Amino acid sequence: MISTNLREQSSLMARLLHLVDCLLVVGYLWALVNWYRVPWSVYYTRLAIITFCLCLFFFQSFQLYRSWRGWKFYLEFYVIIKAWATVIGVLLFYFFIFKISIAYSRVVFLIWSITTPVLLFFLHMTARRILRYYRRRGRNIRRAVIVGAGDLGISLAKELETIPWAGIEIMGFFDDKVAEEPELTAMGKPVLGDISKLSDYLTRNDIDYVYIALPMRAERKIFTILRECRSLGARIYLVPDLYLYGLHHAELQSIGKMLILNFNPHTEWKRSFDVIFSLLVVIATLPLMAVIAALIKIEDRGPVIYRHKRITAAGKEFDCLKFRTMRAGADRELAELLAGDPHLRAQWQQTYKLKNDPRITRIGRVLRRTSLDELPQFFNVLRGDMSVVGARPIVGGELQEYYKESAGRYCSMKPGITGPWQVSKRSDIDDYQQRVDLDDWYILNYSLWTDIRIIIRTVYIMFRGNGAY
Repeated sequence: MISTNLREQSSLMARLLHLVDCLLVVGYLWALVNWYRVPWSVYYTRLAIITFCLCLFFFQSFQLYRSWRGWKFYLEFYVIIKAWATVIGVLLFYFFIFKISIAYSRVVFLIWSITTPVLLFFLHMTARRILRYYRRRGRNIRRAVIVGAGDLGISLAKELETIPWAGIEIMGFFDDKVAEEPELTAMGKPVLGDISKLSDYLTRNDIDYVYIALPMRAERKIFTILRECRSLGARIYLVPDLYLYGLHHAELQSIGKMLILNFNPHTEWKRSFDVIFSLLVVIATLPLMAVIAALIKIEDRGPVIYRHKRITAAGKEFDCLKFRTMRAGADRELAELLAGDPHLRAQWQQTYKLKNDPRITRIGRVLRRTSLDELPQFFNVLRGDMSVVGARPIVGGELQEYYKESAGRYCSMKPGITGPWQVSKRSDIDDYQQRVDLDDWYILNYSLWTDIRIIIRTVYIMFRGNGAY
């Protein structure tokens, strides 16, 4: 009975929050109209009614009032923005069809459109904090059991212990290998029985959530749980062992009626950021690039741009562009240079670079020290071969020889002009495995904020010039 009351109370709170959201949107419009001393007309009345109805429909359609227990704040804000953008889009279409945009204050509409998601987010965060306050004190708690007492199930239980504000209490585990899990006793959570007893337990107890934390090979047990337990009052969640595949950015998608896991990183926002940022850099540095090109040409009359084959997403090759920093024909000199000097040959085999490369020109040393030789790579970004921030651009030999198990991860994203390797020790890193580990770290942890921090760090290092040769 306790569980039922909690569900009913939660549903009531969600409906109440939905209604308050709609009233807030309309009330905020009224406040802005009055603040800017715009006469309230029948057009604003219609706008308020239409907006209220649109919010009622679209806010619910975007699942804005789902259970956000354990979710990050920014994910809810993202959903709010999507739902509100849809409402604004419909309103703009309404203005266009009936040719009535002139009846509204542009200033009021613009401010209302931009700032409303912030107000809604603030309201939702207030509601969240109130709920967290009560959950920390044992109120509004959801009861859960975990099916699977292996590493995945224990990791889930430990993760839930770190977020008590989510209000999810683990009652225990179900597993067919109870005797082999001594660590569960240390966690203080009982083993409630083997998996076949789960349905009986759900029948006798009020449980809100069932988390299935079994390995993928246990599909028969998973199907049995879904068949026998979905009608017993608890919500059932499958915790996929994505760490098994070594890619944190997997997401659930669908093809027709089939569900699939997408192991290709979600990089749509990254592409938009890359294009905008690269265009700004190209426009800002075009005079500088013209000067650099002239200096390179004056020094030895050779080509300005150097093209080298590198690996991009899906293992495809592309021509990576750089300002030429070596003598013309330096590639042909390399074999002779390495054959005549065992020390240089060992250095090249270890890092694919030479610290005091005699082939580098005078202007080339300056360009390398400041990383200005990489400015043409922004054209690679605009062409779609590279990203502004990413793993290092490498050749096919490096991928096959050093990346091995990490090769699949590397080929899941485009290489970057800069990245964690460039802002750490750059060429001062002697152990190639450290470079591979840095690339792996970025691919598994990339985000917009990470990219921005790396870019800021890159600019700082360019002026210092450390580790570049």
